[in-house]
Amino acid sequence: MTLYIKNMVCRRCVLSVEQLLQDLGLSPARVTLGEVTLDTAPTPAQEQALRAGLEALGFDLLDDQRQRAIEKVKSLLIGQVQSGEIPEHFSLVDFIGKAMRRDYSSVSKLFSEVEGITMEHYFILQKIEKVKEWLVYNEHTLSEIAFRLGYSSAAYLSSQFKRVTGMSPSEFKNNYPGHRRGLDKVHNH
Repeated sequence: MTLYIKNMVCRRCVLSVEQLLQDLGLSPARVTLGEVTLDTAPTPAQEQALRAGLEALGFDLLDDQRQRAIEKVKSLLIGQVQSGEIPEHFSLVDFIGKAMRRDYSSVSKLFSEVEGITMEHYFILQKIEKVKEWLVYNEHTLSEIAFRLGYSSAAYLSSQFKRVTGMSPSEFKNNYPGHRRGLDKVHNH
C-alpha cells in the first residue's frame, strides 16, 4: 500500500516520517520524499493517529489523486536538485514524462492549475535555493555550481539568480549569508 504525504522535501522529513510510522507500529517497506510504502494497510485507528502525527510535523496525508500527482512531481524535482547532478541538457519533458508515465503536457497543465506556477518555474526556484545553500556554505565555486545544476555557464546561472532574487550570487553571498530560506519553505511558491 502506498501513502502520499504533502510537504516532505528533505532527508530530515523522511527520517521524521519513518520515526512516526515506527512509533505507531507501522513498519514501512520504503519511505521517500512524499511517498510511503507499507506492507500492510493501517487500521482506521492507526490511520487517524498517522494523520494527526503528520499534521503535528507539518505534513498532510493526501487523499486527492490530483494533489498526489503534484506532490510526486515536486518530490521528483526536489530530489533531482538535491542530487546536485543535473546534466546540462536535462529535459523536464523527458524526466517527468518517464517518471510519471503520463504525457508531460497533461502533468504540466495539472501542476500549473494546482500550484499557480509552472513546473519549470518551480524547478528553477528549487535550483536557486540550492545555489543559495552552496553559496552560503562555500561548498563550490559558481562555475562548479552551474555545472552541477545543469546550467550551460556560470553567467547564465548568475543571470537567472539575479532575475529570481534581485541580486547577483556574489551580492547574495556578501550581504545575506544567514538569510537562506530552507528548501522546505519553497514548496508554496
